[in-house]
Amino acid sequence: MDESHNLHTLPPLATRAGAVHPFRAMRIGAQADMMEAAGVHVIKLNLGQPDYDAPEPVRTAMRDLYDGRALPYTEAKGLPALRRKISEFYATQHQVSVDPSRIVITAGGSTALLLAVALTVDAGSEVLIADPSYPTNRELVRAFEGVVVDVPTSAYTRFHLTPELLGQYWSKRTRAVMVTSPSNPTGTTIAPDTLRAVCDYAREHDAWRIVDETYLDLADVEPDGTRVPSVLSIDPDAIVCSSFSKYFGMTGWRLGWIVVPEATVDAVDNLATNFFLSAHTPTQIAAVECFSSEALAISERRRLELLERRSIVIDGLRGLGLPVDVAPNGAFYAYFDVSSTGLSATEFCERALQEAHVALTPGADFGEATADTHVRLSYAASRDDLREGLDRLRAFVGSLGAKRAQ
Repeated sequence: MDESHNLHTLPPLATRAGAVHPFRAMRIGAQADMMEAAGVHVIKLNLGQPDYDAPEPVRTAMRDLYDGRALPYTEAKGLPALRRKISEFYATQHQVSVDPSRIVITAGGSTALLLAVALTVDAGSEVLIADPSYPTNRELVRAFEGVVVDVPTSAYTRFHLTPELLGQYWSKRTRAVMVTSPSNPTGTTIAPDTLRAVCDYAREHDAWRIVDETYLDLADVEPDGTRVPSVLSIDPDAIVCSSFSKYFGMTGWRLGWIVVPEATVDAVDNLATNFFLSAHTPTQIAAVECFSSEALAISERRRLELLERRSIVIDGLRGLGLPVDVAPNGAFYAYFDVSSTGLSATEFCERALQEAHVALTPGADFGEATADTHVRLSYAASRDDLREGLDRLRAFVGSLGAKRAQ
């Protein structure tokens, strides 16, 4: 049978499948992998992929689970013991009370975002999102036939939404506001007073508040030594998405959670049941150990290590004449301006990969406002890789200057 003939007779794809935008960070990662397979050493600073794995107590628990015991589905909302541990973590880490019944365990933070959008967005609903911000949020809104309203932000607002910006872009169709703090790609947190004002504005205008706190526990402590607060201490009815990937180093384990208002628990339970039935049972059981004193101490040491890596990157970029508009104080990203090189951000990343063998992510992944001017660097890599990557970029940027001078 002629297989090419079969391909030509396939029915059309759903509109959403053709409309979804590529995630350039992943494509650059694939290119880097191919280069490495060909024997080229690439410094990978493009993905939010820590160079550490889950804490040892979690890995030990996972190994022990594979002893032949039955590992059946959990309930759709997740393992009760894990939900209780997350509730206790909110109480001790962020001084906020969250009933375990409001917590749903998901297959990664992305699935938590999926549930949040499915719960709140109808066809034609407008959702306000900071530009730049995590690209998946936009694609999820569009997949549910919502309308993304990109709100251009700047260094002046720490690349976050403000109530003033909401007022400019609000319409009668606005259904939700999505906030990511600390931000991906800028690594900045939204000031608590600003977050409160944004939530107040949205609530007063009868809109949902969806807050992605995936990087919250990596954030710097406040000047008084306290943790950056969860939005739940500011707005108890906000929908919160989070993940085990970053603070606990469990990217490939694919486990996250969502916290929803009490009145929506049954609805989100039904959505979770139909979308993915339940998260991976062994990973849920092992993840209980994330909240042991040993695992928490390991995760906190890693947070402090990232601060040292941040200093290497910020100082290094400054020396290259590539300014970071707002110093990151949360997620492990530096978002720097490449305008002075005479290249667009995409050109800079493509040439840095091919000529300097350094993988970075162009601003086009994160929206239009900084698409051509900014590049994201992930400093979740080792200190040695960061120093080597910066040395390579120094030579690359120097070569650009030399060519312009000719």
